Amino acid sequence: MNILQSVRIALRSIGANKMRSGLTMLGIIIGVMAVITMLSIGRGMQNTVTAQINSIGTNLLFIRPGNTQSGGVRQNEAAATLTLDDADALMSLPNVVSVAPQIDGMGQLAYLGNNTVGRIMGVTPEYLDTLNANVASGEFVSASQVTARSAVVVLGAGVATTLFDTADPVGQTVRINAQNFRVIGVMEAKGGTGFMNADTQIFVPITTAGSRLIGGNRFRGGNVVSTINVKITDTSVQDAVVQDISNVLRERHRIIFQDDFTIQSQQDILNTLNQITDAFTIFLGGIAGISLVVGGIGIMNIMLVSVTERTREIGLRKAVGARKRDIMIQFLTEATVLSLAGGIIGILFGALIAQIVSGINIGTTKLQTAVELDAIMLAVLFSAAVGLFFGSYPASRAAGLHPIDALRYE
Repeated sequence: MNILQSVRIALRSIGANKMRSGLTMLGIIIGVMAVITMLSIGRGMQNTVTAQINSIGTNLLFIRPGNTQSGGVRQNEAAATLTLDDADALMSLPNVVSVAPQIDGMGQLAYLGNNTVGRIMGVTPEYLDTLNANVASGEFVSASQVTARSAVVVLGAGVATTLFDTADPVGQTVRINAQNFRVIGVMEAKGGTGFMNADTQIFVPITTAGSRLIGGNRFRGGNVVSTINVKITDTSVQDAVVQDISNVLRERHRIIFQDDFTIQSQQDILNTLNQITDAFTIFLGGIAGISLVVGGIGIMNIMLVSVTERTREIGLRKAVGARKRDIMIQFLTEATVLSLAGGIIGILFGALIAQIVSGINIGTTKLQTAVELDAIMLAVLFSAAVGLFFGSYPASRAAGLHPIDALRYE
């Protein structure tokens, strides 16, 4: 008996019990549908995060405070070790395009009856070019406003919408931590979720943030900053620039053994986030895969019932010359056809649900799902494997029946 004949017999047997076959496939359909949906959501999240990071640029370095030493002993806590003077010292390094120091904090914003919480970013004018940010309306923080410690603010797109709805915020006065600030601009919408959501940030002169909003500390006589963002000419010179920056900071901080700063590239952040989203996707797919196993158990159960019901048929086939291998292939084919049919239907439903879910807002970001070919192939192969695995025992049992005992079976 060839494979084509086995498939024809399997389809005829499945068609003879349509309701039972449909219910048997239901477990596989639900399992594959869940796998496709979960993987598409995980891949979509990964693509969204990657796109947001790449929109800032891959030629960025982020310098943050590290661990300090006291009496030659390394301290566990990260201390404020970077200053504005450190940022100024890096501007003259080769292959450095721009340097943008910043300090971070949280603040309460209010306008008339509306209020929200935003992330306060104390910045310099170089922030725009370094982080590839753009102003949608108005203007950004200027050098003169940094020098004068002006009470001006540039709102993120989400904050502007929350406080002003569709009205133009530029020129209006908002209260930040119970202090009046004049709105001079609104940033372009970028989207994002949680702490990475650029639209919930507000930008004030770095000197204003240190003196009026966040509170400014001093380290070795300089004003402390949270992060120094460095834009370099190209990623190919990244290692050399990192070494140059390290040398400058070690000399300035008089470091002998342990650095009191860390340097991280945009690619490092992207790799870390990809690892997290990959683990999340595998976790979701694993949970969904459990239902495939349950569906496989359902197939084995029905195939065992089918073997019992068709005992006389099996005996008759053996009596007219069917070999043990032929019987086994026949029942394995039935189980595989059931599983594959359920898998294909599950893929279609999973893709449909992924399309429905796509576009749902999560915070200020739209969820974009991605049904990719490898996920489809994985679902097809896994459903076929389920059919073969869970159909092997019923097929073996059918093939092992003695023809005389099978013909006697009532």
